[in-house]
Amino acid sequence: MNEDSYKGMLAKVQAFHDKHDFKNTGGEDLTYRVALMAEELGEISACVTKGKSLEDLAEECADLFILVLGTAISQDFDLNKAFWDKMAKLDKRESRMINGKIRVSEFRD
Repeated sequence: MNEDSYKGMLAKVQAFHDKHDFKNTGGEDLTYRVALMAEELGEISACVTKGKSLEDLAEECADLFILVLGTAISQDFDLNKAFWDKMAKLDKRESRMINGKIRVSEFRD
């Protein structure tokens, strides 16, 4: 499987879930997975606020990405399609500078 493909990444995460029997041992519980994602966001934040290396930051981002892919598996939704659908929506949005930073959102005046 191509290491640069979405299907390849999804297959690798599925194999990890299967190896550890996530489906039957609570590893695919949505509340648990959301808590793990929040934990990973904290670790990403710590990388930034504590001046850790880019390698550390990349590893923590990979952890979060793997959890997101695993959530798509456990909840049985097509993350690839959701990504492209969301990008199509984002492409139509306007941006604004807010407190010196660019923001792209659905602004409500």
